Amino acid sequence: MNLPVPSWLRAYPRDWLRGDIVAGITLAAYLIPAGIGDASLAGLPPEAGLYACLFGGLVFWLFCGSRHTVITVTSAISLLIGASLAPMSEGDPSRHAALAAATALLVAVIAFVAWLAKAGTIVNFISEPVMIGFKCGVALFLASSQLPKLFGYKGGHGDFWERSGHFFKHLGQTNTAALLTGLAALAVLILGKIFLKNKPVGLFVVIGSIVAATLLDLQKQGVAMLGNVPQGLPALGLPEVRGSDLNELLPLALACFMLGAVETAAIGRMFAAKHGARFNSNREFLALSFSNLLAGLGRGFPISGGMSQSLVNESGGARTPLSGLIAALIVLLVALFLSGLLHNLPQPALAAIVLVAVAGLFKVKALKRLWQYDRPEFLVAMAALAGVLCSGLLRGVLLGAVISMVQLIRSASKPHVAVLGRIPGTRRFSDSARHEDNEPVPGVLIVRPESGLVYFNIDHVRDHITAAADTAKPKLVLLDLSAAPRVDLQAAETIGALHSELAAAGIRLQIVEARASVRDKLRLEGLDEKTGTINRHTSVADAVDSFTHGTA
Repeated sequence: MNLPVPSWLRAYPRDWLRGDIVAGITLAAYLIPAGIGDASLAGLPPEAGLYACLFGGLVFWLFCGSRHTVITVTSAISLLIGASLAPMSEGDPSRHAALAAATALLVAVIAFVAWLAKAGTIVNFISEPVMIGFKCGVALFLASSQLPKLFGYKGGHGDFWERSGHFFKHLGQTNTAALLTGLAALAVLILGKIFLKNKPVGLFVVIGSIVAATLLDLQKQGVAMLGNVPQGLPALGLPEVRGSDLNELLPLALACFMLGAVETAAIGRMFAAKHGARFNSNREFLALSFSNLLAGLGRGFPISGGMSQSLVNESGGARTPLSGLIAALIVLLVALFLSGLLHNLPQPALAAIVLVAVAGLFKVKALKRLWQYDRPEFLVAMAALAGVLCSGLLRGVLLGAVISMVQLIRSASKPHVAVLGRIPGTRRFSDSARHEDNEPVPGVLIVRPESGLVYFNIDHVRDHITAAADTAKPKLVLLDLSAAPRVDLQAAETIGALHSELAAAGIRLQIVEARASVRDKLRLEGLDEKTGTINRHTSVADAVDSFTHGTA
């Protein structure tokens, strides 16, 4: 088995290293509090989140396809772990931690099987309008989670509306010192984006806020700090769980995998579109597999790509996934030796970093363009946005994807059937609906289905042809299959029935320009005998000439 090597790793320009180092340092400053905070949501001690980010980050960079996606703990997966494992662990912290680590190992196995099966194409069904709505929803959702921190009080839980309601309801609890700290960081970040593009402004804010918090003793003024970060590393090994536990954990692991795969793919596609790159969703499965494997062995819990962390990574100047490795190494050093230095990192400053990072996700121009030029796609985007705001990131993407697939199926079930006419002065034929100057051929109806012919669209094609024949009253119907890449069994049988129906009306059906695989399927159904020779030599023009000169 050959594991793919990232293209950027084969030829890494030296001038990229500085950007990756700076981004890695900035990212580490955000990964540490995120890991500790989300561990509490999972019902685990703070170090579990730290270990998950550390061990996952050590390998994710080597296999991932996106240059900016960051592997981390996420609130959605953390909440899922905490709620699902609480009944199984029955209040035993060590068993709870072992079950969480075992779940990460199961996620690793599922992701590896998905990579072997090349199942990454599944996430490609999420359309661009879905991504636009998803990004706008994520921007609002993350803003609702960060604003309470900026104002100096504890945030709420639940969906966007519950979090927003909590924010406005508790505005009276605003801590002035915390708000001023957050606004100062916000102002520096915004000015940096305007006047110091591609500079490590985020890192300056992190360092500056720690210094300011220490000198001004902001903690005594009620400003929340990061607090103590546990030191040390666990021994790598398999968690102590029973064989029966694995069966009970499998549904949870599948849910975590689906949540992680969709969110990681959504992040990767977002950055690929932004930077003009190609995204290989199947490669992310491999990266998720190895990351969760090491996270599980290292006493962590399931991880996936993190939206806010990835945005911080990009805004910090990352050029390649190497920034994730650098961040993981810094987390390692901090966990071993330097955890005390982060005690005075103000939470409002971290909130400001995230708010600036997500502001660029809300694409008003993209939504306006969809509204003006494609209302159905606009509704898809709105559905994805509403799903994120009402039900969370995963359901928002899935809801938009389902609607997108329904539209795709609806479109595929009613393909365009072009009625062809001769281009004046030539032997070529094109769609008369698009070119009104095309010349009809007396006595001949030429139709071209512009899609593969399969069980769910062949009736539409048949009805369109019979309706056109009823109107034109031709002697010959030429069925041009040049635009049909495949024909299934039911479609072939329906074409045979169409031949019989037209023959009963005194109309001959002739099939031309079918591809090799299509010709083989039609011959198996006996259409070669009914409609005449189906070969690769006769074109539409040849068939028209034969009919016109009476040689057909």
